[in-house]
Amino acid sequence: MRRHEAREVILRLLYRLEFKDVPLEELLAEEDLDDQAEFIRERLAGILAHREEIDGIIDRRAEGWGIDRLATVDRNILRLGIYELLYTDIPPEVAIDEAVELAKAYGTENAPRFINGILDRVWKERSTEGGKPA
Repeated sequence: MRRHEAREVILRLLYRLEFKDVPLEELLAEEDLDDQAEFIRERLAGILAHREEIDGIIDRRAEGWGIDRLATVDRNILRLGIYELLYTDIPPEVAIDEAVELAKAYGTENAPRFINGILDRVWKERSTEGGKPA
């Protein structure tokens, strides 16, 4: 399984967690994680551990669109993208590109542009402030 496919699994699992409150390990047991089990587990656990902070970042940047008004898929693509920007060592361009590709495949009509804009802003704020954006 490629990393892009692993991100699709993560998106699917995040989506399911919106509607079904189950322990992470139980949720992971329902999926074929192939050779990306560690990658998927780390990303999901990290997103869940930092969800409140990530959601706050989304909420402050989704001008006119509070986090609760975003489409569920778009919201979860942003969660994954922001987590990868702030808490992993993958290049920011890769994190943003992967999120935009997920938005093209699964998001709403305007999701690719919207997600690109928010993630680009978060990345630029992080770069200029030398840390996590407020």
